[in-house]
Amino acid sequence: MTITGPQGFRAAGVAAGIKASGALDLTLVVNDGPLDVAAGVFTRNVIKAAPVLWSQEVLKQRRLKAVVLNSGGANAATGPGGFQDTHATAEKVAEVLGTGAIEVAVCSTGLIGERLPMAAVLSGVDTAAKALEASPQASLNAATGVMTTDTKPKQAYAKHESGWSVGGFAKGAGMLAPNLATMLSVLTTDAVVSQDVLDRALRAATEVTYDRLDVDGGTSTNDTVLVLASGASGAEPSEAELTEVLTTVALDLVLQLRADSEGATKDVDVVVRGAVTKEDAVAVARVVAEDNLVKTALFGSDPNWGRIAMALGRAPATIDPEKVAIAINGVTLFAHGTTAEDRSAADLSGRAIEIVIDLGVGDHTATVYTTDLSHGYVEENSAYSS
Repeated sequence: MTITGPQGFRAAGVAAGIKASGALDLTLVVNDGPLDVAAGVFTRNVIKAAPVLWSQEVLKQRRLKAVVLNSGGANAATGPGGFQDTHATAEKVAEVLGTGAIEVAVCSTGLIGERLPMAAVLSGVDTAAKALEASPQASLNAATGVMTTDTKPKQAYAKHESGWSVGGFAKGAGMLAPNLATMLSVLTTDAVVSQDVLDRALRAATEVTYDRLDVDGGTSTNDTVLVLASGASGAEPSEAELTEVLTTVALDLVLQLRADSEGATKDVDVVVRGAVTKEDAVAVARVVAEDNLVKTALFGSDPNWGRIAMALGRAPATIDPEKVAIAINGVTLFAHGTTAEDRSAADLSGRAIEIVIDLGVGDHTATVYTTDLSHGYVEENSAYSS
């Protein structure tokens, strides 16, 4: 079990009829307590989907009893009517669970700009409520119900030696360039934790996981990461312990998202060392990760360090060209302002690629997780609306 692995949680994923295909398209996750502590991080895109606006508001209390998620429609850029649809969804979940709408978060994913088929959504909530359980199949169905162009569900789970655990799922295959959060992800824990500690732990975990996945430079209108704590294990970890396990689960999900991202044939880690600040390290790593010339070279298994040098040179960071070194898959190809090794020495024939950039001007590091840019990505994103 993953999302229902921690004690105190039930979940369901059902086919509500939102998708014409009849696939699973509505997910419900319920926290049975005894605690109802929650935290969330959301997209910084100015054009926020109605569910993001709703969930940001309810999370001000840092309490949640449930999360309802749908695929098949983003409910973004849908005006006041779209917000009313989100409110009605939360009200419906509250009705079937016997709680308040202010304790229900809502997430949506799919095509931007169209209203949801609310009759299907609301009847789907009834169906999901009847299917709620804590089981491996319920966890899998919940993870599957949020998929759009994903080819497989993404789940993760980790248990601490003192008995408490963290589980979760995530979805996302394109429009992945987070700015605080990425796509949709729900995490659960049965740890006993305060609101402030849970919020800080989530933000710390997000900063080095979800916020470091950058497939295509597109920050979604719907990005949401939520964590719910039931306290059902009775164990109270330290903030450091909670952050560590949350980070472990989040990174597992991020790497699954990357591996299943649209058209990807390479899993690329862009590691920056020796930066003056952490912000500089992230900026350099991100500009390299997003550069189309770098990404297409990687698709061709070409260790073209010149494109990497070009990209990092335009990053908003402190850079001394004479101190920069660039290594690909363990081979330093550029150092001290010139060629260090023939590029053919770097083998990019496999799926895993590590680009290490040492700026040589400080002590800070950062890693951004990305992919190549393939024919498959272009073909998939030109063939349908997303």
